[in-house]
Amino acid sequence: MIPMDALWTFSLMVGLLTLTPGLDTALILRTAALGHRLRAWGVVLGIQSGTLIWGMLTSLGVTALLTASHLAYEILRWAGAAYLVWIGGRMLWGTLRRSMDEAPEAPGSRAEVNVGSGSDDSLLGGWRQGVTTNLLNPKMGAFYVAVLPQFLPANASHLAGGVLLTGIHILLAVIWAGVLITLGHVLRERLQRPRARRYLDRITGTVIAAFGIRLAFGE
Repeated sequence: MIPMDALWTFSLMVGLLTLTPGLDTALILRTAALGHRLRAWGVVLGIQSGTLIWGMLTSLGVTALLTASHLAYEILRWAGAAYLVWIGGRMLWGTLRRSMDEAPEAPGSRAEVNVGSGSDDSLLGGWRQGVTTNLLNPKMGAFYVAVLPQFLPANASHLAGGVLLTGIHILLAVIWAGVLITLGHVLRERLQRPRARRYLDRITGTVIAAFGIRLAFGE
């Protein structure tokens, strides 16, 4: 049984982590702002599926092997970095291509808004993007390896305790994701305009690519 004070401390820690703007925030907010509400929830479910997998693997001691093996960590790190740079670069290239091809804004030009990467409002498509982004980030595994064991009593089931703590993290993240999706839904009319869409994709693409570069070359 995990003590209540440990549960509150863990909840506060992951709650602050969840509120910190980052890659997940950028992906969810951008998807929701483009009017793809179903896909946005797919991204949320994919990210949290990855979080659950990391939590279970950590509880079983599997991710400790990842952090102990320099080669395994480096392979996953570079794969994740390449994936993020590819996603961010594709968004930036899409905005550049639309800038060259798009005529000056006129009534009816919003029909072009749905052109571009990730424009389909698919729950499964969003889930694939979310889970891939999460599982290719070895720092998620490193975070759980560093933090989770500190809250697991020696006399308790590590798997049950790990799933409980991971569930708290997921619950807080889903609540915050709901706020982000609602915010994106409110702003969608403005952000679906071609010019606003370009700026949104440029900002999001830059953020995602920067995360990939930081993952590749950071300590």
